[in-house]
Amino acid sequence: MIVPVLFCELRLAMPTIEENVRQWNVTRSWPSGGEQWSGAWGNSNAQWYGCIYPRIQRFVPAPTILELAPGFGRWTRFLLEQCDTYIGVDVSSKCTEACAERFSAHTGASFYTNDGSSLPMVADSSVDFAFSFDSFVHVEADTLASYLKELARVLTPEGAGFIHHSNSGAYERLIRTVAPLQLDRLPRRVRLRLERIGVMTNVHWRATSVTAARFVESCQDAGLHCVGQELVNWGGGIPLIDAMSVVTRPGSRWDRPNRVVRNWLFRTEARAIRRSISV
Repeated sequence: MIVPVLFCELRLAMPTIEENVRQWNVTRSWPSGGEQWSGAWGNSNAQWYGCIYPRIQRFVPAPTILELAPGFGRWTRFLLEQCDTYIGVDVSSKCTEACAERFSAHTGASFYTNDGSSLPMVADSSVDFAFSFDSFVHVEADTLASYLKELARVLTPEGAGFIHHSNSGAYERLIRTVAPLQLDRLPRRVRLRLERIGVMTNVHWRATSVTAARFVESCQDAGLHCVGQELVNWGGGIPLIDAMSVVTRPGSRWDRPNRVVRNWLFRTEARAIRRSISV
């Protein structure tokens, strides 16, 4: 049977909260503040205006914005222009300290280090728009469910959230079928090349317990509605390993039946944006 070989995962290790703390506090040196992760789009400016902002523009500006896992503030600098009050929460103290220093001139901005699953520093019904991009893809299903319960508490009645998370778990059966192949021993450049031709690898350290469908269920369990999902091929191959989901409170102006879009041209879009800024 050929199909299982076309979708391979390098490892089944799940990124725990502790591993995330170690990864972003110790392992990552943040030489360019995360700018390197926008390379496929050219730079973070191009990625924001060409990729992210068009997907969230209906929700901003908003009086109060909550950003989950801001890192070193790659998207924070844009979000600050869209609100009066900004709250950034990250499991990494290294990140929150860097952001507090970088954005110290913004009196409406505050940054907090949390336990990786709860938001005790955020008041009930106080957030108009919650945002997380390029971070929660490393968060497993149980942790993601905890955050959704917190979002159900902190969102205003008309609030909404835009969460970029993993969909790698959708390929779990195929992953386990080929796990003994030990593809993690291949050089990274080889793994990336395999991914581009449709061989699924986990060089992007995605959470393998999360799927778009399970995210919807977690929203329901938390008392939220998921009203839109875009599944994308982050690495450029066939597998749609990521999802961008919109959540809201039941009965809000954003509430509607969930709409799911499968976008196999996501990285093609990124290349087009990169080319456009070089003209």
